[in-house]
Formats: sequence, C-alpha cells, structure tokens
Amino acid sequence: MSADLSRLTNIVEVFPLQRVVLLGDFVADRYVSGEISRVSREAPVLIIRHRETQLVPGGGANAANNLATLGARVTPVSAVGDDESGRGLTDYFNRAGVDVRNVSRVRGWTTPTKSRNLAGWTHKAGQQVLRVDREPHSSLPEAAQRILIERASRLAKKAGALLVSDYGFGAASPELVRAVKRAAGANLLITLDSRYSLGDFRDSGITAATPNEAELESLYHTRIGNDPQKLDDLGRRTVRALGLQALLVTRGKDGMVLFERGKPSKSIPIFGSTEGTDVTGAGDTVIAVFTLALAAGATYYEAAVLANYAGGIVVMKRGTATVSRAELLEVLRKEATGGTKAND
Repeated sequence: MSADLSRLTNIVEVFPLQRVVLLGDFVADRYVSGEISRVSREAPVLIIRHRETQLVPGGGANAANNLATLGARVTPVSAVGDDESGRGLTDYFNRAGVDVRNVSRVRGWTTPTKSRNLAGWTHKAGQQVLRVDREPHSSLPEAAQRILIERASRLAKKAGALLVSDYGFGAASPELVRAVKRAAGANLLITLDSRYSLGDFRDSGITAATPNEAELESLYHTRIGNDPQKLDDLGRRTVRALGLQALLVTRGKDGMVLFERGKPSKSIPIFGSTEGTDVTGAGDTVIAVFTLALAAGATYYEAAVLANYAGGIVVMKRGTATVSRAELLEVLRKEATGGTKAND
C-alpha cells in the first residue's frame, strides 16, 4: 500500500491552519557541553572544561515545540515549578512566539529536568558521559490540576485536536483527560503519548495513541521480539481495551505498524537511515505530526506515513530536536521527484 504524495503535500500545506491544544508534562532538557581537559588527580575521572549550557523543551514541551515548528497554532496547557528550569522553558516559548499563558507556575514544585553532560575533544562532537535527572518529590497539587482541567476544557472546545503527552508528572493524568473530555464534548479528537501509563487511559475518550514497541511490551509484561503475530495480537488487543480508533506503534529501525479498528494492520518501513544519530524526543515529533495531520483531514494511514517521514528526519539530529514544515515538504518533494511513492 502507498500514500499519494500530492495529497500528503496538501495536508502539510494546511498545518498552519490547525489549532491544537497540548495537555502534557513539561520537561526541561538541559545540555551541558565541554571539552576534555585532562584526567583528574583526585579520582580516575575526566576533567571537562565547560563550553556552554543549553536548555530546550523536553517531554510534552518538546511535542508543543514540534507543533510550533510545523506551523500549527498550538496552545500548551501545563505546569512548571517556580524555578530556573521552569522560567527557562517559558522564556524559550516566549522567544518562539508560543503563548504560554496557560502554563502554570507552581510555587514549591520542581520542574522535571534532565541534565545531559556532553564531553568531547576540541572540534569534535561531544558524547554523553552523564545524565542527572531532577524530578518533583511530590505530585502536582490538586489546585494546580483543577486549573489545568478548566483551561484545557475551555480551550479544547475551540481546537481541532487535543494532544496528550503523559510523562508521569501529573499534568496529563488519565483523570485529567477524562474530565477534559467530559467538558469538551464527544467529537473532540484526542491523541495520546503515554510513557508509563498507557493502560490507565481506558474510558478516557482517546481517539488514537502512539506508543513505541517497548511501551506496548511493558503494558503486557511480555516481549515481542521478531514475532509479527504477537505484535499484531497486542496491537489489536490495545485498540479494543482502550476503545481507540487507531494505534500507531513505533519500532525504531523496523518502522511502524498502524492498527485501525475493523481494518487489517499496516506496516510502514522506516524512512531514512537505520542508524539514527539520536532518538531523543523522536516520539514527540511522531505524535505532533500524526496529530496535526489528523486535524488537517488526513486518514490514519496518511497521518502515520507523514509521522514516519518526520521520525526519520528527527533521529538524524543531535539532542532533543524538532522537524519543521519546510523539512517535511522538502522530503515529500524529493520523494515525488525521485518517482517513488510514499512507503511503497
């Protein structure tokens, strides 16, 4: 099966007309890079001379950032701590022209932060040598959760889709999503990316979800490996259990598999190199493109093919990265010029 490249192009062209609400856990991805200086005399460790520190959106914030770079009118609804990482994230989006008035600053709460230390020789790309995670010591306060529900419910009524990005920090819990769904109405398109709690979103009104294979394995405490029948069984089981219309399972170098209610599953081969540079945040890119395409009128298969292209682009970039609408259109143009059809 193949997708019509001209239609895919038309879908991407109207991304800027789409309004998407992002309900998710904001995470700060901090990259501390430096040059290897020497071996310490205090301990058998390298001394790294600091070069620079960068803070970029991670988690649900990365999904929001992808929506923005794809041209969508995105409204993030989330919470951050009243700390350096929280201020860094809101400052980042303010500079990018993204409205973050619905991102709450919660006093006494910690913004989830992943600090990656990169080290390398002069003029060489740094390699990750250490990661330090800073996480909240308590759940998101109930008062903050009520604010998120009110804001997401109000905004979702005017949006083409609600993207839920759940990284387990409380801003996109199943309870919150159910409350928003009840308030926003039955016709709301809701897509889900849940790192740890996919199975808890039963009866939440989710339209489609985009887990990776490891997350599907974790849900059923099993291993899929190279067993396509097992993958097919678990995919169909998940569609039924969560009441989904579609499930898109990402499989790294093995591409993706799309499960639609009442239809045969469809395998989508990987786009680009099987040796990606960095898979950090690739799932955020996939769900951003998948959601935008559906909001723009794509079928589930068309949306999956576009998400597959985007995933192939972003894994070739270092660190937490995004894909732009121009990059996606360029890939479609090259595919059309080459005389091939998407995912033949």
